Amino acid sequence: MSPAIRPRIPRAVRRPLLATALLLGGGCAALSLDHPASAPHPLPTVEPPSRTPRASARADGSTLSDEQAQAALLTQTDLGAPWTATRGAATWRDGLLKSRTSAGECQPLLDALYGDELLGAPARVAVGLDDADTEAQLRFQIAGRRPADVDAALAWLGTLPVRCARFTAVTEQGLVEDVQVVDAPLPEVGDARQGLRVTVAGTAPDDQRFLLTLDVAAVRVGEDAFALTNGGLGDVPNDATQAAVQIGALRLADIRRQGLAQV
Repeated sequence: MSPAIRPRIPRAVRRPLLATALLLGGGCAALSLDHPASAPHPLPTVEPPSRTPRASARADGSTLSDEQAQAALLTQTDLGAPWTATRGAATWRDGLLKSRTSAGECQPLLDALYGDELLGAPARVAVGLDDADTEAQLRFQIAGRRPADVDAALAWLGTLPVRCARFTAVTEQGLVEDVQVVDAPLPEVGDARQGLRVTVAGTAPDDQRFLLTLDVAAVRVGEDAFALTNGGLGDVPNDATQAAVQIGALRLADIRRQGLAQV
């Protein structure tokens, strides 16, 4: 990341005042960005995951009971200080992620990030954790989808660093955003995985630059899978994402083994 956008975002923008400013500021639509609305490289069609209701624990192929799925979630103890139980949805979620783009093939990504449905359906169970020092928020969820559906979602995510490498989006309040998507390496865990880093940049109505950074990861472990996002204003450290993926995959594999041994 270039030094020009690494500095911490001023507190007035990082805290809930940013959300208020975004809701009130409708005059940013004229902000110009010197790049195309979508990535110029054509790719074979890979459909985004369908937004279907979560299947039952048995119909989706999972070997986990509801109690085991709950036990597979991360806790604040896993990541250690300064991570704590979440205090609620981050202020930037509605202000920056609820947006539309003319690059139609990239709209499903924005919808999945805002709706917290990276694997195409509501989570079976989920947990949120907050970093009190950086105001980042991590969302970790156990999927309720069949392995084939998870693999299709992973394949779709894998096309986005080219298909949606850079595009513009506009929030409901007219704030113009420069969105960039790059591939992000993950620990070699599970049976299949995909990581992304998504950045959303722009200028708030008070003429201060903002940068929202989102680490995205999805991993299949046998017949089960999990997805996570780790996001915040500024340059979000990647170490928590790497640790969460490593711990989450190992725990899910261990709980799966316990479940199979009891069958």
